[in-house]
Amino acid sequence: MSMFSPETLLVLSLAIPFAAALLIPVFHASPNMREAVTLTSAVLLLITVINLVPVVLAGGSPEALTFKIVDGVSLGLKLEPLGMLFMLVAATLWIINSIYSIGYMRGHDEPRQTSFYVCFAIAISSTMGLAMSKNLFTLFLFYEILTLSTYPLVTHKGNNEARNGGRVYLLILLSTSMLFLLPAIFITYGVTGTTEFTAGGILAGSNVTNGVIALLLALFAFGIGKAGLMPFHFWLPSAMVAPTPVSALLHAVAVVKAGVFTILKVVIYIFGIDTLRMSGQADWLIYFASFSLLAASVVALSQDNLKARLAYSTVSQLAYIVLGAALATTAAVQGGSMHIVMHAVGKITLFMCAGAIYVAHHKTEISDLDGIGRKMPFTMFAFFIASLSIIGLPPFGGVWSKWFLAVGALDAGHQFAVAVFMISSLLNVAYLMPIVMRAFFRPPKGAKPGEPIAIAEAPLFCVIPICMTAFGCLVLFFAADSIMDFIKLIDLKGPAASAAISQSADTIAQLTSGGVSNGR
Repeated sequence: MSMFSPETLLVLSLAIPFAAALLIPVFHASPNMREAVTLTSAVLLLITVINLVPVVLAGGSPEALTFKIVDGVSLGLKLEPLGMLFMLVAATLWIINSIYSIGYMRGHDEPRQTSFYVCFAIAISSTMGLAMSKNLFTLFLFYEILTLSTYPLVTHKGNNEARNGGRVYLLILLSTSMLFLLPAIFITYGVTGTTEFTAGGILAGSNVTNGVIALLLALFAFGIGKAGLMPFHFWLPSAMVAPTPVSALLHAVAVVKAGVFTILKVVIYIFGIDTLRMSGQADWLIYFASFSLLAASVVALSQDNLKARLAYSTVSQLAYIVLGAALATTAAVQGGSMHIVMHAVGKITLFMCAGAIYVAHHKTEISDLDGIGRKMPFTMFAFFIASLSIIGLPPFGGVWSKWFLAVGALDAGHQFAVAVFMISSLLNVAYLMPIVMRAFFRPPKGAKPGEPIAIAEAPLFCVIPICMTAFGCLVLFFAADSIMDFIKLIDLKGPAASAAISQSADTIAQLTSGGVSNGR
């Protein structure tokens, strides 16, 4: 049992990383202390978040810091299962990314390291706030803080390329949220009189027309620019000018996951999956997300820069979650929720590998990676494992989320979406496996036949986190039933949905415990 009340734990989850942001500059002249503050804060945050798990598993929905603005609009925190899952992902990966950042920032002798850690902590704090948002107003506030706090990280290098990338990043994310997301919130409030996240959706009993539902869905889908839906995806490849730990933050820990998390929250608690599916107004988004999913994979094939290829891979993987939300069936939403976890661990591994290669050998282009696996066997084997998880092959976590997304597509009667998932997985193979093949099965450029190749890995603080997350891809395959413990608690549409999700969780438990292989 925690010594703190659930309400206090919510406040601490928000306050710990923010306090770290205030304390880190005090130790500007002492890098060891500065990084100790970062790591200590990350550990304390994870402990705090873990202490909230039993509360949510017991069916609790703790609330804190509720301040009324006007009737139907308040600023407040409230934790539900999907938010709990997102907090666990972000808090866990903050520790790993912080360890990696020490190796990367020191190994590459990056400037302005204090401001880097400060902005990183603020970004994590805003992510916690977003995950615990009680309503659209609170979510929008933390959504914007996350954008502003990550802008200095994108422009960290301070050169023209970084400034240009930062401008694209800020322009797209701020313009989409102001032009589309904010009006969507106002319209939602106008037709329902509230912005509170409500089980079953606040639009479900509001007698809104299909036209209003269609308008709101379009505004939310394109207004949540962090979800990376085409054509508002350009900020992702533009932001690759940032240091690799920032890329990992953008693609795995906070920013893009905040986008798809918001999409799921809106579909579940604003529209309601029954309302959305029965209205038929999400069909266009199903096709749009399918296009984004495949088109981004095709573009990834043409990218020689490793981080750029991974960036377009992220655009494609985010579309999986948007497509799951648009299908609006129990299994599809379940698969989309699970994909937040599976993709986060796989993609952070890939980006950390890219950064390790840059630190150790200053290589950024895939065409220059011949034989790099012989020089960096631990890094590239981890890259191989994470690639298999992203592709969706057992025994790695990515297979489960893709499985349930495909089942959800069948439940919705959209068989073509299953074909989209299958084609996308083949494209995943096409743009990831050649990197592995080049790394291990081609000799390094300039190497003489039979010449021994010395192992030259990145600093240990880079390699250890990479190995941890690669191992995590394997662990997640067997931990899928535990993840379902959170997902099955999400109140989608009543008892029928809960029973269906419980049955899915039982299936995973049987498979991962060896029941099938034992003939039971």
